[in-house]
Amino acid sequence: MKSEDSTIIISFLSIPGALKKLAAHVRAGRLAENLTQEGLAVRAGVSLATLRKFEQKGLISLESFVKLLAVLRKLEAVVNAAEPEPVKFRSIDEVIALNNKKVRKKGRRK
Repeated sequence: MKSEDSTIIISFLSIPGALKKLAAHVRAGRLAENLTQEGLAVRAGVSLATLRKFEQKGLISLESFVKLLAVLRKLEAVVNAAEPEPVKFRSIDEVIALNNKKVRKKGRRK
């Protein structure tokens, strides 16, 4: 049985696949800017080894990833992509109920 609060998440992209695609996009952005790995690493303030590991294996810290995106002028697009979707209402009663609902500050599920 499904409760009203439950959400079904369907993705055809695996986590390792997503990491590799992100790495490929950063690499393509680097090449489009005509930057070497060393040039991007220096400008972003990450080590060359970190950038190489990311481009080869898709592994990187979030902070380093954000630094790379900032240099490639893609940070705002990624931040905007993570923004929650606006609530869609089916009736005026849902609008009224939303105004009376407390804003959650913590999750309940583990």
